[in-house]
Amino acid sequence: MAEARPILYSFRRCPYAIRARLALAAAGLKPGVDLELREVSLKAKPPELLAASAKGTVPVLVQGERVIEESLAVMAWALARRDPHGWLQGWSAAEATAIEALIAENDGPFKHHLDRYKYAGRFGAEGEEESHRQAALEILRRWNQRLASGGWLLGERPSLADMALLPFVRQFRLADPQRFDAEAALQPLQAWLGRFLAGAELAAVLDPPWAARQGWWSPGWLYHLALRQEWQAAQAAGSYRRSTRGRSLEQEGFIHLSQAHQLAASHGRFYADLDPAELRLLVLDPERLAATGAVVRLEPAPHSGELFPHLHGPLPLAAVLAAWPWCPEDGPSRSSRW
Repeated sequence: MAEARPILYSFRRCPYAIRARLALAAAGLKPGVDLELREVSLKAKPPELLAASAKGTVPVLVQGERVIEESLAVMAWALARRDPHGWLQGWSAAEATAIEALIAENDGPFKHHLDRYKYAGRFGAEGEEESHRQAALEILRRWNQRLASGGWLLGERPSLADMALLPFVRQFRLADPQRFDAEAALQPLQAWLGRFLAGAELAAVLDPPWAARQGWWSPGWLYHLALRQEWQAAQAAGSYRRSTRGRSLEQEGFIHLSQAHQLAASHGRFYADLDPAELRLLVLDPERLAATGAVVRLEPAPHSGELFPHLHGPLPLAAVLAAWPWCPEDGPSRSSRW
């Protein structure tokens, strides 16, 4: 029996997911060929992700019954298959210990201070941003000393530590790029980060096929394409009552919904002539719909007989997990990318 193609749940901007994708790409794996990439919206986590990993964070790599839930474990899995740059292999025992210590410092104290500097409101650290910035800078200064001689954390070539830390240093800089760039005492570290930001490795994993502009269309959800202005009006009114383009719930008797595999055709039939900026893809949770008492039935389309989900009544806003901008490249061509 052929080995199951791995599934990677990822999020484009997450530093943990970035470092996992860096290793997977370095190992020569390609989305759509060697693995299936599922971009996750952290505000609307697909049920398949939560079934695989209850913590619901990314990255998660699923291969058959095996689930790898930590980014470093994903990196190790990838580089054990192929490690052309020697990020993981070829280090002495002392160097391997140093790599482990650097990653632990990044994932522990540095990440702690980074979160409370960059996302103070989320972590209850309002008013403490500067103290956390200074604490993070102390760690960066130690890394800077390591980089001064050879340009990499362990000397003259990159290691797993470099690839594991760089996405987080990138996050630190993004909090205030001008202030970071003005830190005169961090020139080796700034040059190290600058190479990474300008390099092909990062560019590759921030663009398709390694990253998508929109979340993966889970078969476990239902969907509705809405005009942007009509969705905005529904949010103000507290109820959505449009069936499809140019037709109301009252006129049609139900609201047209789609399953994931039907979205491209639904867009092509009703909305293909519109500017994508005028559309919103409403992501609906069937369990939330049922909890509100909403009635959804699979019913045949008049001309094709294909079964489509129809919502018999107004759409409860509480059942809408997300309202994504419509991305044309995530429609008809999507199957070739995933």
